[in-house]
Amino acid sequence: MSKYRNRLPQLHEQLFITDGGLETTLIFHENLELPLFASFDLLKDSDGTAMLRRYFSGYAQMAREQGLGLILEAPTWRANADWASKLGYEASALADVNRKAIALLEAIRDEYETPDTRIVISGNLGPRGDGYRPDSRMSVQQARDYHATQIQTFAQTDADMVAAFTLNYTEEAIGIVMAAKDAAMPVAISFTLETDGRLPSGETLQQAILRSDEATQGYAVYYMINCAHPTHFDSVLRSGGEWLQRIRGLRANASRRSHAELDESTELDAGDAEELGIQYAALQSALPRLSVVGGCCGTDHRHVAAICRTMNEAVRTFV
Repeated sequence: MSKYRNRLPQLHEQLFITDGGLETTLIFHENLELPLFASFDLLKDSDGTAMLRRYFSGYAQMAREQGLGLILEAPTWRANADWASKLGYEASALADVNRKAIALLEAIRDEYETPDTRIVISGNLGPRGDGYRPDSRMSVQQARDYHATQIQTFAQTDADMVAAFTLNYTEEAIGIVMAAKDAAMPVAISFTLETDGRLPSGETLQQAILRSDEATQGYAVYYMINCAHPTHFDSVLRSGGEWLQRIRGLRANASRRSHAELDESTELDAGDAEELGIQYAALQSALPRLSVVGGCCGTDHRHVAAICRTMNEAVRTFV
């Protein structure tokens, strides 16, 4: 548990950063084979665990140097039953690895947290299916039941919250929020968008957020956008509306490519880190409550550092 306990200080205080593209770093910079993009599998041995610790510690050091808060997202985006079973994990082993992921982040928090660099630990969830294609949809209740196991595991640890990333249709988001509420865990929901600014399901971002809030009585602590380039959704955010107050987080791609193009790509598209930082800063006028920033596909510590440089002067108090 944090020594400076306010469970979700990113709702009230300074700008918080999170990491860049974990899998991008592991595959393209560490030259690792990463079956199914399952970074949690590195926790099975000491070498893999040490690599993850170095990765997250780098961002903890960056946050400390910049005087910013930090959200540590567990490397558990693929650590749900369907994906883990493909790697040979049974239920008990999967629960153990989710707990081990949180324990790793606790150790980093113990080492790096200060009164000026508050650290939040988040249990990370990913979609049951493919994050880019909503081709095997669940009902709300099916999603609630499916994700409850991982959320309940996180609830039994010192994780401060859970966050679900790269969601591409609303029913799964609603089910996750309901399961988090059942477990009394704060939850953030992050939708991914296509080049037209819509979810892969065809829903608009506004529809997805408003539908999710209506179905869950606004239980999610905030919403985010991830795995899309700012040029894909800038015009959506410029349309205005009270619903934009619900968006507090952004983890954009470095690449302007579509999801289909990224799926087929075998080479890293790291984009332009400085340009991405400038684009983040520009989006503050459209997202008045933006308080959590990091990266997604193609990004690494260079991109997050650039985002820090462009946004650090605009640190505000969020209420």
